[in-house]
Amino acid sequence: MTDQKQKPKWWWLAGVLTALLLTACATPQLEAPPQVAAGWPQGWMHFTLPGKTPSDYKPDMKQGRPAMRVSANASASILRKDVRIEPQDLSQIRFSWHVPELIANADLAVREQADSPVRIVLAFEGDRSRFSAKESMLSEMARLVTGEPMPYATLMYVWSNKHPAGTIIRSSRTDRIRKLVVESGGTHLNQWLDYKRDVRADYEKAFGEPPGALVAIGIMTDTDNTRSKARAWYGPVTLTQK
Repeated sequence: MTDQKQKPKWWWLAGVLTALLLTACATPQLEAPPQVAAGWPQGWMHFTLPGKTPSDYKPDMKQGRPAMRVSANASASILRKDVRIEPQDLSQIRFSWHVPELIANADLAVREQADSPVRIVLAFEGDRSRFSAKESMLSEMARLVTGEPMPYATLMYVWSNKHPAGTIIRSSRTDRIRKLVVESGGTHLNQWLDYKRDVRADYEKAFGEPPGALVAIGIMTDTDNTRSKARAWYGPVTLTQK
């Protein structure tokens, strides 16, 4: 388990910190060490960002189910856990969420509107010699900030306002982040939704190649781009191995 005195791992940079690195913001530094998420399974840590109001993560019960409640108010932060699952052992991920309403004007394909009420985030290792010059630069910038490079690839399961389920959305900031829409529109709001996904198949669909080792998982609710509010509940995230 990560010690609070250590620098936080690099993986979540691909989803959040990269945005800062590509804007006119000051050089990002972590404002505080991550905190263990009380009441959540062991190993999950909360990370905040400089210049960003953190979203609020609190253990809760929702309709009789144990959950992590996340409240975002023009904010962005992430709850994550380090794992290590080799490619040959990758199998399924199970997760659930409950979303009361969507984020007005959010669009995951548009940089200035790229917020989501829920995200499941997976970070993978890979052959960084295949990075483009841009990605190599970003990885090196990440290394300078945190002491470790950004992940080879980041896959997110997301809820989109309008993009159909099954859509792959490439990040406008780096090609190493791809978002797979698993829920779209408002039909299934205000209810628990449970998912079981084949990690290997989803990675290959998103990136067109076999995955490397899975090295981190996370949950994230963010409204920093749209400057709006959102709430969501997450059930425990579980991984199975072959």
